[in-house]
Amino acid sequence: MNEMLNSADKKLLLHLAREAVTSAVETGKVKVQQVTEAHLQEPQGCFVTIKRQGALRGCIGNFNSEQPLYLLVQEMAASAATRDPRFYPMKQEDLADFELEISVLSPLQKIETPEEVVVGRHGLYLEKNFSRGVLLPQVAVEHGWDRETFLSQTALKAGLKKEDWKEGADLYVFTAQILAERH
Repeated sequence: MNEMLNSADKKLLLHLAREAVTSAVETGKVKVQQVTEAHLQEPQGCFVTIKRQGALRGCIGNFNSEQPLYLLVQEMAASAATRDPRFYPMKQEDLADFELEISVLSPLQKIETPEEVVVGRHGLYLEKNFSRGVLLPQVAVEHGWDRETFLSQTALKAGLKKEDWKEGADLYVFTAQILAERH
């Protein structure tokens, strides 16, 4: 998808994500909602991030999908709420105060040198041996990281040593259109 989502699309996807989180927490399953907007029918990767009081509460996504974007958003929202292994599954009381952010992803692009990473524009996906790590573009900006810190933090996220990006790692960049709730 080359076109940017418009404000109505953003609002709809954020609504679908919020409904998916609520449904998953309250019933244990997602009541999938259908949409008719043609460009939301296109398969596209996304990550859904849940925050509570500004702190990360869950984040799960997928770079590739056979299913339409609107369905993947609902699936990833429910998973971020209930299946992120870093957090306990959200409970009813957690529904009173959370914010959503959806990152709609461009395809991964393999890069040859770390110098190609543009902080503030690119997200990073790092692969080395059987380890993988990903950080969304906004993470480096939120933390004020430079390129080397961003690469090191992605290596750490993959369970590697922070210098492991320097040799033998495959690096990929991607961009994201970020849809965020503002309360």
